[in-house]
Amino acid sequence: MPAAPAPSSAPTSAPSSTPPSARPEAPAEAPVTVTTAGAARPGHGLRSRWTALAVLSTGMLMTVLDGSIVTVAMPAIQNDLGFSPAGLSWVVNAYLIAFGSLLLLAGRLGDLIGHKRMFLAGTAVFTGASLLAGFAGSPELLIAARFLQGLGSAMASAVSLGILINLFTEPRERAKAIAVFSFTGAAGASLGQVLGGVLTDALDWHWIFFINLPIGLAALLLALPALPAGRGLGLGAGADVLGAVLVTAGLMLGIYTVVKVEQYGWTSAHTLGLGALSLALLAAFTVRQAKARTPLMPLRIFRSRTVVGANLVQMLMIAALFSFQILVALYLQKVLGYSAAATGLAMLPAAVVIGVTSLGISTRLISRFGGRAVLLTGLVLLLGGQLLLTRLPVHADYVTDLLPVMLLAAGFGLALPALTGLAMSGAGAEDAGLASGLFNTTQQIGMAVGVAVLSTLAASHTESLTRTGHTTAEALTGGYHVAFGIGSGLLLAAVALAAILLRPERRA
Repeated sequence: MPAAPAPSSAPTSAPSSTPPSARPEAPAEAPVTVTTAGAARPGHGLRSRWTALAVLSTGMLMTVLDGSIVTVAMPAIQNDLGFSPAGLSWVVNAYLIAFGSLLLLAGRLGDLIGHKRMFLAGTAVFTGASLLAGFAGSPELLIAARFLQGLGSAMASAVSLGILINLFTEPRERAKAIAVFSFTGAAGASLGQVLGGVLTDALDWHWIFFINLPIGLAALLLALPALPAGRGLGLGAGADVLGAVLVTAGLMLGIYTVVKVEQYGWTSAHTLGLGALSLALLAAFTVRQAKARTPLMPLRIFRSRTVVGANLVQMLMIAALFSFQILVALYLQKVLGYSAAATGLAMLPAAVVIGVTSLGISTRLISRFGGRAVLLTGLVLLLGGQLLLTRLPVHADYVTDLLPVMLLAAGFGLALPALTGLAMSGAGAEDAGLASGLFNTTQQIGMAVGVAVLSTLAASHTESLTRTGHTTAEALTGGYHVAFGIGSGLLLAAVALAAILLRPERRA
């Protein structure tokens, strides 16, 4: 996907040769300054900064690769360890709950104790947990290892964008760096689908976790000299223990409630009760942050319309794209009869166009036309792809029915770099880790909601069609059409929000 970026400040520093009319949204934003949370050392030259980017991208590749590679190996894991159908879902849910609920806390703690320390600790935890998962011989041990993987991934991912933003303060360089970082995430998601099938078939499922070991060790060894040192703001600047408990419990309970919707239903006492409790905890956290002397999450970050708008748009976009990343893969396997490896190869063109767009095109377009314009263009392309998916036939031809959709995925290569830059440029440097953690949190919430809503609606419609006498392939395709239609609606809402909320903010 899910699976990223270029800051809205990029247009403000475009060369003077660029006509003003080509940069209609250029706000007069103050440059992002570097704080001790992730401060660049004096003389932290260009080569050192790009080495640091390579380290951050390696960490991103490892965590995204792990998220997508596991889905392909699920049947083999179930057969080997004796998972029940309900228990197997916890191989994914344990990771998702830990990762999504701890990102915000990890991002703020990174601001307080130092971004580099948090990244190193998170990478070490993730690598160790991967080793534990690879040797797991029981369902309980694998689920525990997956929870620890989610914890380590949250710690490392939450501060990665904060480090990147503080290292690359020149708008053009920052746009390029964010594009590389985003491409790594997209490539990891697509590579995981192919690699998961190959490793599981050629060796066994244990190797989908062992492959993280050399990547994690390389990231740790390179990060020690490459990442800028920084002591952070100090725990005294925001060591709100009660706030940490409230937000972590609220997010964890909320994500758990969402991922269990398919089992209990939207109107069940389980869903409504736990959902209400989760909202109450998050409301109490918000009240606490407004009154605390040293808040864990200073509410000033939400004063920026750009920060709020970018996170809302991302949530809708990621929720909609679940129907592309997951349901298209299911359609290829369950309706068209593709193997796991063939499914990964069939979706490879999407990864290629995303990579070409994010690395070779998005930076120049953002510098010339601004993040908002590029984001809107990307969202419209994605909307076109979703609408094409609503017309997929039972007996589809790959070249005429699916390849155009893969090519329109280029919109993701435009939208995510622009969206990431907008979200990060709206926050001050002292909140870089918090803004990074918030952006990653809304991404995970969008993914969880997308999984719950779209998969539930697709399954419900499939069952209805089956009862009325349709074949399995027809019923599945009809269910997927419903999900693709809902995804189109979510993307349309994202376009509207981006147009309304991401206009340039006036500065005093």
